[in-house]
Amino acid sequence: MSEQDATLDEFVEEGESESTDSANIDPNTLDQEQFGPFTLSTPGEWTAKRLGDIKQLITRGKQPTYDDDGVPVINQECIYWDGWHFENLRYLEEDVAEGWKEKYFPESGDVIVNSTGQGTLGRAQVYPGDQRRAIDSHVTLLRTDEQLCPHFHRYFFESHLGQALLYSMCVNGSTGQIELSKTRLDLLPTPLPPLEEQRKIASVLYNVDQAIQKTEAVIEKIERLKQGLLDDLFTKGLSESNSLRPSPEDHPGLYKKERRQTIPSEWNVESLQNLCVENITYGIVQPGPHVEDGVPYINTEDMTDGDIPTEGLSRTSPEIAEKYSRSQIHAEELVVTIRATIGAVDQVPPELEGANLTRGTARVVPGDKVDNTFLLWAIRSNNFQSELDARVKGTTFDEINLDQLGKIPVPHPDIDEQDRIVDELSTIEERMENEESYLEQLKRLKQGLMQDLLSGEVRTTDVDIPVLDAVAQHG
Repeated sequence: MSEQDATLDEFVEEGESESTDSANIDPNTLDQEQFGPFTLSTPGEWTAKRLGDIKQLITRGKQPTYDDDGVPVINQECIYWDGWHFENLRYLEEDVAEGWKEKYFPESGDVIVNSTGQGTLGRAQVYPGDQRRAIDSHVTLLRTDEQLCPHFHRYFFESHLGQALLYSMCVNGSTGQIELSKTRLDLLPTPLPPLEEQRKIASVLYNVDQAIQKTEAVIEKIERLKQGLLDDLFTKGLSESNSLRPSPEDHPGLYKKERRQTIPSEWNVESLQNLCVENITYGIVQPGPHVEDGVPYINTEDMTDGDIPTEGLSRTSPEIAEKYSRSQIHAEELVVTIRATIGAVDQVPPELEGANLTRGTARVVPGDKVDNTFLLWAIRSNNFQSELDARVKGTTFDEINLDQLGKIPVPHPDIDEQDRIVDELSTIEERMENEESYLEQLKRLKQGLMQDLLSGEVRTTDVDIPVLDAVAQHG
């Protein structure tokens, strides 16, 4: 753990302990500051001003004629809450850029805000100033005086209050075509704690953001490792010592060629249907209207990334579900998507015992030759997914019929090796789940801290929080 992480943990622990109750502000003692129809509540040492009273510059960018190379141009795809995405920069011809006014080139510490479109409008980041770039007409540059720390300002935009004020006060147009009004931005109220407190608040939230980004990077790394391990396990298998077998190039005698893939010589290959104890089947053709207390059923769109949700599913009448009893699902059976999004697969959770499917999904019931979880991973492997892709048909949407799905070959070792392969993949899956759970905790922590710190309900005044260099260098 870094010194910054330790400081963050100490602040959070102290903020939750009884010893720092004095840092929590009684809402009844907050000052009420009126801005037209809006009231902003702030502690006594804080003030609040309209953005127009503390601005140095508020400007929208220009609409460039884009080129393949030249001066980088910041657009809305560059600005997300998780940070800058400069991989999405576009480019302006050098000679055209020479005619642009200097105000269209942000400086270090400027806050850049997305300015068009529902859900996109309002995302903001502090410009690092590490390179000369222009801004296009879909983003707005905000430059304020020394009363406002840019990182504090950016986090206020991200808060529920900041977004509510922005959308209610500063937006023109109808849903889907909304625009941020530069004129109305002048009227936007902004809380102004003492500058040192702004920097402390920004440092705490910046620290959490850094932890979130590090955790996301770890998750991406584990995902790559998992996919690499999955490919290796389903081409090389595991030796008796639980290590991957040596490569086919070095030890060709250990392998055999089956269709388009090389597998260990002792493995068998059978069609998916032959490995099932029942016929593969799709679900209800027409589920009918939603029935509040009816039988839940799984749509293709429910299986995002293969996960089967246990709540929020559509429901059909018991009569329709009974008519399609062949596709009633049971715990640990597999569900595979066969329309639109092809090949997403997961096991049925116990909570969905007795639920059903739609025609866009298929029920797969493994027999004794393969472990259920082994077959799940086999379907997720690159070789199986490639076989799926080769069989996909359709004009309006992609689809694979049950006959073609059932014919896909599935290499498999004996049950003992299957179990060991499942253990290897389960271990890395558990690592992934732990990191994802930690990521969700961090995101909830950030939301809670923004609510408490940016409203002044919890103060940093008496807490030792070093101001981070990344925050201090921008004011």
